Amino acid sequence: MYCPFCGATLESCPSFCSTCGKSVKFLKDKVPDGNEPSTSAAGTTEKSSVDCFMKYRALKEKERKTFFTKKNHDSKKDKKTVKIFIGIMKRHDGVLKAVRGKNLPLEVQTNWSSEQVLIAGEKKEKDFNQDMEEGPYVLLYPDCSEVKNIPGTNTPFKLQLYKEAVGKAYQRITLFICTVQDFSATDRNEDSSSEDSEVQVKSTSHSTLDENDTLIWDSPDEERTPKAGSTLDRHPDHSLPSLEQEAGKIRTNIQEHVRDQQKCYTNYTRLYAPIVIESDSEESDQNTKYVEEECSDAFTAADVVSDLSQKIIKTSCSRFNINRANVWDGAVRGFKRASYDPFHDMLVKFTDDEGTTEDAVDTGGPKREFLTLLMDCLRARRIFDGPENRRFLTFNNAAVREDEYFLAGRMIAVSIVHGGPGPRFLSDMLYDHLTGRADINGTVEDITDETMKAALIEISSAASLDELHMLVDKYESLLQTAGCFDYPQSVEGKDNIAKDFIQWYIIYRNQYSVQRFRDGLSTLDVMHALEQHPSIFRPYMCYSVDRLTPESVEGVFKAQLSEPGSTRRQEETRILGYWRDYLLDTGEQEKGVSLQDILMFATGLDSLPPSSIVPQPQLSFERTSKFPIASTCANTIKLPMYKSYEEFKNAMDFGIQNSPGFGLH
Repeated sequence: MYCPFCGATLESCPSFCSTCGKSVKFLKDKVPDGNEPSTSAAGTTEKSSVDCFMKYRALKEKERKTFFTKKNHDSKKDKKTVKIFIGIMKRHDGVLKAVRGKNLPLEVQTNWSSEQVLIAGEKKEKDFNQDMEEGPYVLLYPDCSEVKNIPGTNTPFKLQLYKEAVGKAYQRITLFICTVQDFSATDRNEDSSSEDSEVQVKSTSHSTLDENDTLIWDSPDEERTPKAGSTLDRHPDHSLPSLEQEAGKIRTNIQEHVRDQQKCYTNYTRLYAPIVIESDSEESDQNTKYVEEECSDAFTAADVVSDLSQKIIKTSCSRFNINRANVWDGAVRGFKRASYDPFHDMLVKFTDDEGTTEDAVDTGGPKREFLTLLMDCLRARRIFDGPENRRFLTFNNAAVREDEYFLAGRMIAVSIVHGGPGPRFLSDMLYDHLTGRADINGTVEDITDETMKAALIEISSAASLDELHMLVDKYESLLQTAGCFDYPQSVEGKDNIAKDFIQWYIIYRNQYSVQRFRDGLSTLDVMHALEQHPSIFRPYMCYSVDRLTPESVEGVFKAQLSEPGSTRRQEETRILGYWRDYLLDTGEQEKGVSLQDILMFATGLDSLPPSSIVPQPQLSFERTSKFPIASTCANTIKLPMYKSYEEFKNAMDFGIQNSPGFGLH
């Protein structure tokens, strides 16, 4: 037996415990004959207190195990709800093809089989499409094969196993449903084609379907269907080898045509496919990084902007009258004009000091210069705060009344899509917040309020826990305002206080400003492009150490040379060498003409924009002028012809530094 007070083992039934010394005589009374229960006068058996306790404990242990079992936990994990996409396939000309515009999101569980996914997918499609055919239906992979086993194995289909096999997130998985009649008819056609001795020509595009694609471009019937049938009918006496050769050529043309169409649509879907990350998945950070790197390798900012610019209507224009002495005033009038439409092209006219219209037709140059000057004006506006190259939004009541935050976002979006530069001054923390990153970090140097900055530096410098708690009490009011008042359990907790305070100072206290700025960036779908491709647009939105180099400026211009072997060609080659040396010298010097000045002189841009420069900048040679001549409308710079490099350099410096307006002479 055991002592009920200290738990010590008692070999006999003493009156007192040998360990704690407390009286255990009541146990001896309950069990008078050793460990045997006593019998009462009424003939009933009395159980000892130890027996009652042991039975009670066993009962409670049994109840506890019913609530905490590994089986319960695993069952809950297996039934996690995720989202995939379900589409429809139909037979067309003997080939199963995905139907455009029918893909729908479908909530499923990770442990579902193909039958369960089929039932849920059929119900989803019927709920949203009234023209659905009567079943029964079959579930298909993107390559038109039936979903039974995991591809390449004999393992029965389960969504979680399929996700691991293809290596994609659940949101990037697309399955299709198809009527059994269409699916069986396709099988019969394939069987009959193998048994029929007559040569048949049919498209086999489904065999080359990329699993990343969910849709296929449908070509017009006259392009998709070859005229092989009529050719064979006109020549019934052709031998079988000649027929096979002709059919093989037609089949090759069809496959090349289909591959071109699929490549075109693949580029489109990879540009604008929604990147949805599973919030409860342990691999969410890795998936985000993988998708972002994949898109960065496949596309450039120019590719994305080129697609966005397709929406611009070239036959209509929004007019801007700009005075270089006050670019912001003219820009606000133009953007707030009732007739302004961001989808219309821009017509910009500059006025000189006398107020006369500058003699230039806007074929791109004035617009690019205006957008460049506008981005420089934005940097100094009252809605931004922080260091020169890491600006973030700050709340200003006057700016709210004039809706300046929305206007600034719209200006940046319009500049990017219409061929202008990006701002290149936003802080990385603000940009990460705009593009949806959860973990964002800033530095104490970003805080411009000297009182708050000094308090945060003091907290970050705390050497002991007691000192940290003392500083938390000292700045209690400030920390409570920021929502990060707390007493850390260790001195390392000061880092969390600093991080939370910086996030509040830059982001959360300016949430209204950030939201209106985001609304403005949504113009022309630019915000969506930033969210989909944050890494490739970062150098154009945030400050980048990589500036213009002589090599990058040289690569922008294409030299227009005379015929090889001519006297002109020899002179032009010599001047071309002067030009390249001039770029190298300009890139090394700290004063005088800069590479930005040269690019601005020729194109109206002081930095390379996210989009391509249209038209392609040209480099030509001028024999009548002593100084360089530039046309920013045509993106052309004409170099003067000199006998020595020093004369060439002096003429270039003088012409660029004294060029009025666009650099026209």
